[in-house]
Amino acid sequence: MSDIRIHPAVDSGVRAGSNSFDGGTLHCHCSDTPVEVTVKAQCAHNHVCGCTKCWKPEGALFSMVAVVPRESLSVTANEDKLEVVDTSAAIQRHACKECGVHMFGRIENTDHPFHGLDFIHTELSDDTGWASPEFAAFVSSIIESGADPDNMDKVRGRLKELCLEPYDCLSPPLMDAIAIHTAKAKGVL
Repeated sequence: MSDIRIHPAVDSGVRAGSNSFDGGTLHCHCSDTPVEVTVKAQCAHNHVCGCTKCWKPEGALFSMVAVVPRESLSVTANEDKLEVVDTSAAIQRHACKECGVHMFGRIENTDHPFHGLDFIHTELSDDTGWASPEFAAFVSSIIESGADPDNMDKVRGRLKELCLEPYDCLSPPLMDAIAIHTAKAKGVL
């Protein structure tokens, strides 16, 4: 099933991350004055995502997205080139106005379960050691982006070959985190 292209960073196999890795630099695709984002932490919950909001490289069925603590991320060059793609979205995706690459996503709503985490695309870094993707989220959503519904069994099969368990939501630990946050907000926990 290797004829199914998921994302350039995983199509040839998922590379292992490094336990000693402590961050790196991300760059947009502009050849002149690229936006630079510095992350001073290893990422967590790296995964391929089929949702229609996440930035995907040209020709990819999925994006690849991870989270880092908000305080570990800073824009270190050409911040003036960034704009929020959709101000009404829960995740404020900051993209380069010139090349369109999403550099990071931030949740400003302090009541959101993932507030304090920023979303990044590790493939925008030349640094090696980022945690490898662990699962596939919102798999069915690739149909909304134009993927052929008749190929979904092949897509899920390819994800499993890559050891990226396919979900039509987030992974169980992340769904648990959302439920715990909601239960605490309601006073149940």
